[in-house]
Amino acid sequence: MFKKSFKKIVFLLLVALFLILGACSKTNDESGEKKEGTGSKESTHGAHSNMNHSGSSEVPEGLNVSENPKYEVGTKAMIESDHMEGMKGAEATIVGAYDTTVYTISYTPTGGAEKVENHKWVIHEEIQDAGGEPFKPGSEVKINAEHMEGMDGVTAEIDSAETTTVYMVDFTTTDGEKVTNHKWVTESELTPTK
Repeated sequence: MFKKSFKKIVFLLLVALFLILGACSKTNDESGEKKEGTGSKESTHGAHSNMNHSGSSEVPEGLNVSENPKYEVGTKAMIESDHMEGMKGAEATIVGAYDTTVYTISYTPTGGAEKVENHKWVIHEEIQDAGGEPFKPGSEVKINAEHMEGMDGVTAEIDSAETTTVYMVDFTTTDGEKVTNHKWVTESELTPTK
């Protein structure tokens, strides 16, 4: 009888151990970040697994619609960036075009996930108390955007800044995932369709 109970306890402990290890492994994969190269660190697909690929069509207050964008609303363009897996090479439909300053930022998400470096993109109007002048690299800012889980409300460091036209786009990834109102793709990350 004791042998039977002992085997049952060992079995239950092993099952519990596998469940705990499986949960830990999943958490690390979802919030993990892969860094490539030396010197220049880029956030990659692992860091963007918690990215909100689709979004609402609402844009931040004060964002100026581009009067003469290279890609007009309703037209198509090819995406040349890889913010997320399956994005590069996808055909996009332009949903919105806006003139602003875009930033790459580094920050630590709320909830204890690993630091995200060089996240693309946050626009000027998504920064709390942004004012009229663009921020310079090295500035610390508070983010008012939810592109990724744990991003809204964090303090971030500006890595780079560029004044350009940004686009909100609809597209289907090369893996077949339909994405609507994706924010943001810059003009340099798009090419004309053939």
